[in-house]
Amino acid sequence: MGRIRVLVVDDHRIFAEALATALSAEPEIEVGAVGSAAAAEHALERAAAEGRPFDILLVDADLGSSPAALGPPPGTGLGAASGRPGAAGSPGAPQRRPVSGVVPAPRRAGSTLAPQRLAAPPAAPGNPPVRRPVPQSAPPVPSARRPADGITLLARCCHGYPGLHAVVLAAEEDPHRAVRALYAGAAGWVAKESSLTRLLTVLRGVLRGETHLPPALLTGVVRELTTARRDRTESERLVESLTPREKQVLRCMVAGLGRQAVAERLYLSPHTVRTHMQNVLGKLGVHSTLAAVALARRAGVGPAEAAG
Repeated sequence: MGRIRVLVVDDHRIFAEALATALSAEPEIEVGAVGSAAAAEHALERAAAEGRPFDILLVDADLGSSPAALGPPPGTGLGAASGRPGAAGSPGAPQRRPVSGVVPAPRRAGSTLAPQRLAAPPAAPGNPPVRRPVPQSAPPVPSARRPADGITLLARCCHGYPGLHAVVLAAEEDPHRAVRALYAGAAGWVAKESSLTRLLTVLRGVLRGETHLPPALLTGVVRELTTARRDRTESERLVESLTPREKQVLRCMVAGLGRQAVAERLYLSPHTVRTHMQNVLGKLGVHSTLAAVALARRAGVGPAEAAG
C-alpha cells in the first residue's frame, strides 16, 4: 500500500502548518496544507489530474470564520509560493519538512493538537493592571466573497471525488453540526484538543471504511438523527394528504415558481392556482410558502422539472 495522502484545510496558519508537520513525521503519510476552500478545491483538482489524488480531506468545521480567512485571495495564503504546480510550498503540495521554518515543540505523551495560549504578565504590586486596546472587528465582507464553511466544502468535495474520505476538525462538540457533516459525507469528527495519536487512529480507520465520532458526541448525534427521522416521517405524512394536483403545485413551489408561472406550467387559471396553494398551506399546517417548501424538502419532495 502506498502512502496516505492527506490534505489539511484550516485558515489558522500556525495550527495548519504545525499539524501538517506533525502528520508528515509519520512514514506512511504525505501531507499538503491549504488555508481556504478555493485553494483546497484547486489542490484536489490538480492532484487528481496528476494521477495522485488525495485520500483524506482533513477540514476545519469553522473554515472561513476567522478574519484572516477573508483577506488574501486564493493562492496567496497558507503554503502559496511561486513556481511550477506541485512545487513544495504551493497550495496542497505534500510536505515532508516543517513548513515555513515552523519547528514543532517536543511532544510529550498525551499532548494535544491545540496550541497553548500565553498568559498576560501580572501587574506590578500597587499598580493598576494595564488596559490593552481592544482590537476592532474586521469590516464586513460582501457575501459573494465570503468563503464556504468547512462542512459546505466537505459536501462539494465528497460529491466531486467519490473516493475521498473526509474528516472534520472541530473546536467544539456540536451534535447538530456533526449530523450535518455526516449527511455531507464525513466519516470522522475529531476535536482539535485531541491527541495526535487519536487523530492518526481516525485517519487510518476511515480508510478502512469506519466512521469515527467522539464518545461524548454519540448521544447527541443519535438524538439529532432520531429527531430528524421523526420530523421527516411527519412531513411525509402531511405531504401524502395532498391530492395529486396539490402535489404538482407544491413541487412548483419548491422550484420557486410564482402563482402566474405555476398557472402557465399547469395550464390553470391564476385563481385556481391560488386556491390550490391555499389548500396546500392548510393541509401542511403552515402559514407561508417558505414554510411549505421547507416541510416539502424534509419530506424529500423535489422541485418540478423545468418545462421542456
